[in-house]
Amino acid sequence: MIIQPVILSGGSGSRLWPLSRELYPKQLLALVSDKTMLQETAARLNGLDNVAAPIVVCNEEHRFMVAEQLRLIDKPANNIILEPVGRNTAPALNIAALVAEPDAILLVMPADHVILDVPAFQRAINEAAGLAQQDYLVTFGIKPTGPETGYGYIRSGDKIPKAVSAVSIDTFVEKPDLDTAQKYVASNDYLWNSGVFMMKASVWLAAIQHFEAEMAAKCAAAIDKGEQDKDFFRVNKEEFASSPANSIDYAVMERLTGEGSGTFKAAMVPLDAGWSDVGVWSALWAVGDKTEQGNVIKGEVFLRNTRDSLLYAEERLLVGIGLDNIVVVETTDAILVANKDHVQDVKKAVEWLKQQKRSEHLTHRRVYRPWGSYESIDVGERYQVKRITVNPGAALSLQMHHHRAEHWVVVKGTARVTRDDETFLVSENQSTYIPIGATHRLENNGAIPLEMIEVQSGSYLGEDDIVRFEDKYGR
Repeated sequence: MIIQPVILSGGSGSRLWPLSRELYPKQLLALVSDKTMLQETAARLNGLDNVAAPIVVCNEEHRFMVAEQLRLIDKPANNIILEPVGRNTAPALNIAALVAEPDAILLVMPADHVILDVPAFQRAINEAAGLAQQDYLVTFGIKPTGPETGYGYIRSGDKIPKAVSAVSIDTFVEKPDLDTAQKYVASNDYLWNSGVFMMKASVWLAAIQHFEAEMAAKCAAAIDKGEQDKDFFRVNKEEFASSPANSIDYAVMERLTGEGSGTFKAAMVPLDAGWSDVGVWSALWAVGDKTEQGNVIKGEVFLRNTRDSLLYAEERLLVGIGLDNIVVVETTDAILVANKDHVQDVKKAVEWLKQQKRSEHLTHRRVYRPWGSYESIDVGERYQVKRITVNPGAALSLQMHHHRAEHWVVVKGTARVTRDDETFLVSENQSTYIPIGATHRLENNGAIPLEMIEVQSGSYLGEDDIVRFEDKYGR
């Protein structure tokens, strides 16, 4: 029996703005430890037997960051499948199941969940794997810690014979109002729906064919017409975009109970492992390490007469005085201040940013590329200053610009510079000039990150003024 992890990493995490951005979402951030949430998801498989390298399904724009983050924890993916458009979790799982071994047990995990008790999680996985081997489609139910209205609920059925803790599923319930949620928790008959699943790849594909035949056909065509692109697999955009969009729950799991559900078997394994989907700032506060006053603090923060609040400072000193139940998040280009009871509305602020065509919903001031990152320090009419970091062994594309010249000053490391027909080294405290129209490339052949300041000048400074002639990353 081989367990094939499938990590779903396609979300945008808009309710955790301003840290989470469309091009740098929460699963790629280190929110609860020194590892990113994607890295934590992959690492919690350590110690389990018969586990294959994960299959990761992610947004095409995130592919290099996903690959690099997994490499940094020695967890290279078995396959990184790129979604050209988001179609929700059922099509994402379906394309992963199509490339997995048919008899493999899929362990389906969102990349943005928190699991505080990893041994308890692994015990539940081992029990669920045995059920999946018997052709059950298994979900995990979370013991509620309170009347949460942001989660779906599952009503427990009868205990499955010979199982350690698994039960049948009586009903799935939509996100309830507060009064209903309180009744669910008081009854002890309901668990939160975790969004984590286990089943054979062949059983999932049979279920999708049974319940969502059009989705099954479109996903199969998207794989058949897809192509390998270095370390990534690109599904066919036209076929995948035409698939019905649906979640795993709605497409399959909620159809496994009630009349006419006898074709497939469903089970739920209770999971009490400190789980959270960290969907909003209040959830991050709930799982964070708290001071005696109930505050969760990250960064350079000074507090006085402040209780039960979350204060996150990314770049600057943050001072909080007389706060209660408040969230304050500071980044280089935006600051969020919200009552903890109203953090669900952060999503509305992101929608407004999109309507106003502002960039703060899309990316941070620091922009990540497969070779490293750059950050805009200053910008004015006909000039822009950037801080550029190039990772060891990385190189920018061979390129030219029609409208701007560039002056490079190396502050750390050594740059290998190609400029038209010449190639030369530029060391710390040295500089070079790239005229408009010159073909050029910047490389870091050293063992430490290359850091430099770039001063751009010209009539147009947009990122689309790049003509690429050669690129090791296939862009």
